[in-house]
Amino acid sequence: MSENKRASFGGKLSVILVSAGSAIGLGAIWRFPYIAGKHGGAAFLVVFLLSVLAVGIPAMLAEFAVGRKTRKNAVGAFRSLSKYWSWLGYSGVICAMLISGYYYIIAGWSLEYLVNSADGSMFASSLTFKEQFEAFQGSYRPLFYCIAFILLTHFIVSRGVEKGIEKASRIMMPALFVILVLMAVRVAFMPNAVEGYRFFLSCDFAEAFKPETIMMAMGQAFFSLSVGMGCMVTYASYFKNNNNLLSTSFNVSILTILVSLLAGLVIFPAVFSAGLQPTEGPAIVFVTLPEIFSGMPLAAVWSAIFFVLVVLASLTSTISFHEVITAYLSEEFKLSRKVSAAITSALSILLCTMTFFSLFGVDFFTLFDYLSANIIMPLGALLTCILVIWFMKKNFMKEQLTNNGSVNKYIAPVVVFMLKYVTPLLIFYIFIKNFI
Repeated sequence: MSENKRASFGGKLSVILVSAGSAIGLGAIWRFPYIAGKHGGAAFLVVFLLSVLAVGIPAMLAEFAVGRKTRKNAVGAFRSLSKYWSWLGYSGVICAMLISGYYYIIAGWSLEYLVNSADGSMFASSLTFKEQFEAFQGSYRPLFYCIAFILLTHFIVSRGVEKGIEKASRIMMPALFVILVLMAVRVAFMPNAVEGYRFFLSCDFAEAFKPETIMMAMGQAFFSLSVGMGCMVTYASYFKNNNNLLSTSFNVSILTILVSLLAGLVIFPAVFSAGLQPTEGPAIVFVTLPEIFSGMPLAAVWSAIFFVLVVLASLTSTISFHEVITAYLSEEFKLSRKVSAAITSALSILLCTMTFFSLFGVDFFTLFDYLSANIIMPLGALLTCILVIWFMKKNFMKEQLTNNGSVNKYIAPVVVFMLKYVTPLLIFYIFIKNFI
């Protein structure tokens, strides 16, 4: 596909919403609030914000530069820069495939709970919410809803860049924010909500200087921005040449941080209002929150609204890693978008089916999660930073950041310095700590 015929996103807002949609997902809804509460509340937030500036934004800019410069899929982009680095693009495609093997599973849970909330069956059952969750896990329904979520993602991606991905993001991202704000206002009036705010926002700056807190904050910043898996390279290939990369990365980071904070302001006041304790993982969303909704007027309505939010957050992310694989198949093998999307969806169904089984005592769900999050993503981001600074021509990043001297002329040298010395060292630290 030539550059002239290649699709592109519309205006500045579309670029920001689509990129933010890739970054904002299930992790922002329940993982961020839990980690923040466990590691010092507001102190963690300070370290997290610094980590976004030092690690997340520079790494994202490196991937933006690669994608926009080459206007190709992840593999084609790195091959265009250097034939010796094309393997780095393959690692991004492989990472997107591995993530699809487990992310759709959790996304399918949210779809099941949305349906059960909407028809009221969740609150009419004689089982406790924990028993309902366990019964759901032991049935065929997780695979059914997983496949349904894959097909929903397939429908959007197969429609193309402008009519599918861009149009969906322009609807889903504002809807996600509206629902989050609505839920945050609602829980603020619940009894004992102040305890949740105190848990989430209380300052203990001694926690900020603990090595574990620093590592967790940097890891959260790194993974929450979806760098190292080919998404930002692929999306940036649809950017127009006049898009301001620095402004885009900053706005995407702000939106990601805002969603994470709003999620904390929804979940923790509600949890403490019900006299419960915050727990890690899906228990907060799929067990604890239905318990809270059950004591509210119009329980089914509030529960349905919340799980619409979870579905939207999941969908904006599944679209991004589906597109990484679809764009690769379409451009490298000269296939139509519909055929490429169908192959990607079929592979996703196969990988998700595998996660319901184990091999030699290791389940594929855990294996896919570990390989993608702990090895491929940090290593891919680290090597991308090294490539754009140390192996490309001297002014490569400067030209991309300034749009050939028209914008960001005074900020670009700072970003280049970060990419050259600070960001790679911090990512290397995260990689080693996660690997150990």
